[in-house]
Amino acid sequence: MEDKDFTNGSIPKKMIKFMVPILGALILQAMYGAVDILVVGWFGTKAGISGVSTGSTIVNLVVFTITGLSMGITVLIGRYIGEKKNERVGKVIGGAICIFAVLAVVISVMMIVFARPLALVMQAPEDAVDLTVTYVRICGGGALFIIAYNVISSIFRGMGNSKLPLIFVAIACAVNVIGDLIFVMVFDLNVVGAALATVLAQAVSVVISLIIIKREKLPFSFKKSDICFNKEIKNFILVGLPIAFQEIMTQISFLALCAFVNKLGLDESSGYGVANKIVTFVMLVPSAIMQSMSSFVAQNVGAGKEKRAKQSMVTGMLMGAAIGVFITVFAFFKGDLLSQIFSNDTAVIAKSAEYLKGFSLEAIVTCILFSFIGYYNGHGQTLFVMLQGLAQTFIVRLPVSYIMSIKENANLTDIGIAAPLATIFGIMINLAFFIIYNKKLKKGKNSVEF
Repeated sequence: MEDKDFTNGSIPKKMIKFMVPILGALILQAMYGAVDILVVGWFGTKAGISGVSTGSTIVNLVVFTITGLSMGITVLIGRYIGEKKNERVGKVIGGAICIFAVLAVVISVMMIVFARPLALVMQAPEDAVDLTVTYVRICGGGALFIIAYNVISSIFRGMGNSKLPLIFVAIACAVNVIGDLIFVMVFDLNVVGAALATVLAQAVSVVISLIIIKREKLPFSFKKSDICFNKEIKNFILVGLPIAFQEIMTQISFLALCAFVNKLGLDESSGYGVANKIVTFVMLVPSAIMQSMSSFVAQNVGAGKEKRAKQSMVTGMLMGAAIGVFITVFAFFKGDLLSQIFSNDTAVIAKSAEYLKGFSLEAIVTCILFSFIGYYNGHGQTLFVMLQGLAQTFIVRLPVSYIMSIKENANLTDIGIAAPLATIFGIMINLAFFIIYNKKLKKGKNSVEF
């Protein structure tokens, strides 16, 4: 229990110890998303890279929206268990099964029917349009497994069990890697193989998770009669909807950015696809810091140690920025070496390195921004977090990216600069709010009550 008490002891030591397992889970998730591009980049085609990149961006819109919505399940289950209302947990799960089953059918049909219009809206290069459509349709056909995987994980997180979701991610990652190698490298199925591997990985993970659930001793009762449309659906949707809305807006911005790049050509599209997977790994440390910070700050706020909460935030900023300096330098000067991991095409590697050069500063500034966000999450100021995120995206990131993409001799370095510029803008907003918010704290207006 002492290790889980963040209100005393060395902040850096406890933060690192807490952050490492979170970082491990994030690495597995990143590997899961990157392996399709990696295998297609080495054993598929250049158009295949673009197809997987554009297609996965569309699929991610669905995945992250469902993840955001299912966060309501996590919060509600955690709340009911904390309030000793275990009899309501079964109804939450039963309602979730019903509503997400309906969503799975609707989403599956929409992805299959509208795959081509979506690919065209995304301005997929001509050589990659059909491949993008194929990737989206296959993943759409397996939407039930993708959604079930996220819902099951959210249930266990609500129970306070983060170990099993980590195991589920590891299983899915392993199956996806094996599937990609068999379908793409052995059977030469290119994009079709990557999509099949993704769906298969989710399906296997869901089946295994259901077997584990059946053997687990759950802290609540769950009956067949709980599987119905009940009032708990409204409760977890009200909690999860704001998070889902933010995810929808964020993913739409990524769709728009992908479309800006796609119209520049196949090399740019494929290069951006490779760079985007590297960016996923670059963002792991800031993401781990943010998640750790939220827990650290929440405990200290609850204990009335506001000064220590601020110290935790500063510690996160310094730790993250120190690591970010090395990542920034490497991405700026050696982006081509990183890109070679995912592709052996010279033009694709060059375009990927081009984007990473503009993006590289993000490795430093995001650690500062995410420490702020973790601090506000710990205080329950999630509405502000959502608003500042939307402001960054729609006031800076997208406008700058668009302007850079339509100018004469447009290049990926200039487009990549939009990311750190948006983050710096976000830091300015967060700093201003920090000053205002702490004045309110001094006047006795405390954090949001849960």
